[in-house]
Amino acid sequence: MNHRNALLAVLLLAASSLATAQYIWIDDKGVKQLSDRPPPPNIPEKRILKAPGKPMFNPYAPAETEPATASDTVAKPAPTLAERDADFAKRKLENAETAQRAADQARNKAAQAANCDAARKNQQALDQGIRLTTFDKNGERGYMDEAQREDLRKNTQKVLADCK
Repeated sequence: MNHRNALLAVLLLAASSLATAQYIWIDDKGVKQLSDRPPPPNIPEKRILKAPGKPMFNPYAPAETEPATASDTVAKPAPTLAERDADFAKRKLENAETAQRAADQARNKAAQAANCDAARKNQQALDQGIRLTTFDKNGERGYMDEAQREDLRKNTQKVLADCK
């Protein structure tokens, strides 16, 4: 029994040493690789997460700063909560103004279409020679003479020229 326990202990120690000799790295495609062999030489040291003699990667540890080179640009600090809130309010206002402009354009387009329809109906009535009535400022009815009819025809043609 003692020999069997001793053999079992030796096997467990050998297996645990193999488990600690694992390599973990991130390849060029961003996939985490696990192996008992070292990563290829083209993998930079900062992408090797675990190697024998190197502690396991700790995501909560502060990042090591690399020396800045002349080609590095200065990183902009993260915006504060007040700046993010101001940006949100600005975007919200811009979206509201865009929606208001779209609604105004839709109303103007509908009004223009209604004016064009009314102008077409007036033009039809003028072309048919139907006797047209008018109302004065007192609300009394009268009939259009030829001069009034010609003025209305010119105004209607101007409106129809703007319609498409």
